[in-house]
Amino acid sequence: MSVPLFDLSRLGTQVDEAVREAALRVLAHRGYVLGAEVEAFESELTAYLGGGHAVGISSGTDAQLALLMAMGIGSGDAVISTPYTFFATAGCIHRTGAEILFCDIDPATFMMDPVSLRTLLSSLQRDADGVLRSPKRNRIRLIVPIHLFGTCCDMDGIAAVAAEYGIEILEDAAQILGAKYPSKDGVKSAGLMAPTSYVSFYPSKNLGAAGDAGVALCLDADMADKLRRVRNHGMEQRYYHKVVGGNFRIDAIQAAVLRAKLPFLDGWNATRRSNAAIYREAFNASGLLDRVHLPSEPFHESGLRDHHIYHQYVIRLPKRDAVMAYLADQKIGCAIYYPVPLHLQECFAYLGHKAGDFPASEQAANESLALPIFPGLRPDEQQQVVAAIKQALD
Repeated sequence: MSVPLFDLSRLGTQVDEAVREAALRVLAHRGYVLGAEVEAFESELTAYLGGGHAVGISSGTDAQLALLMAMGIGSGDAVISTPYTFFATAGCIHRTGAEILFCDIDPATFMMDPVSLRTLLSSLQRDADGVLRSPKRNRIRLIVPIHLFGTCCDMDGIAAVAAEYGIEILEDAAQILGAKYPSKDGVKSAGLMAPTSYVSFYPSKNLGAAGDAGVALCLDADMADKLRRVRNHGMEQRYYHKVVGGNFRIDAIQAAVLRAKLPFLDGWNATRRSNAAIYREAFNASGLLDRVHLPSEPFHESGLRDHHIYHQYVIRLPKRDAVMAYLADQKIGCAIYYPVPLHLQECFAYLGHKAGDFPASEQAANESLALPIFPGLRPDEQQQVVAAIKQALD
């Protein structure tokens, strides 16, 4: 019996009907670009999150790029992020003309390590005006921590380091809509822990569109206004351009689909957590915990229901490639997120990095393996996945 990595068809007829009705509504009123559907989705999303301002964008990648443009990030600036993540985070920084600086990850969580961040920043020099500069003399403008796989970074730790050095944070919330973080200042929603952030609605995300879509989130109304201009070629009044922007408009039909699916999100996230608990019990019963590292749950004891939303269920094991080949032979879906850390990608060779520069990121790339976790996954299928991993390792 095959087990898919992800299967949208299992979300159920109620979801299918809601999405179909939403799409037909747009086709009927023919308001295809921006307009009432987009404004309604933005309002409903901010209500769901409990604050902030939402600006619908054409994709998660475009949302990040639009934010960087609205902040004026460009040549002469440097932005810090991590090398173990999806390409878009560093790709957008590169596209602005800014310098990319990498900080290694915490090997347990796969996310930005505040200790490594402090080490990096403490190695840099300030100029006569007190501006912190990279070795290439670019101004350190921004830190982009990335919430990976469904739980949050150590945002309190990162924010403390950022505040000490006077650097702003842009929160990468592409994979984590609906998660909560137990900050020392109280419970916070992922996406609202920094002045700005962005979310992806790629179809495989916990909340997925019927194509590409994203949103930029910000705490400041003026920044939201800037983003609305940037997403629409820099226009407020038609054909009058205040700034150079781009065509980053979200399609109205995608906004309508997301409106239809948003009420289901908390239930889907709960199902993913339940699936994670089934995996945990199955791996324990199979005697594999000495050879398989299960996903980190750094805030499990916080009492928060949504401490983890399991966008991906990523395990670590030293014989990853052999296990992956065996699962493929058994027709069990799995994937590597991410096989080549960004500092070793060919397009970033100009940065001058080599193997060994970011060991925790490289180890994660060599050992991580994502297993099926989607809503609709059956317990017997999960048992089959774990049994196959045991067979591969024995």
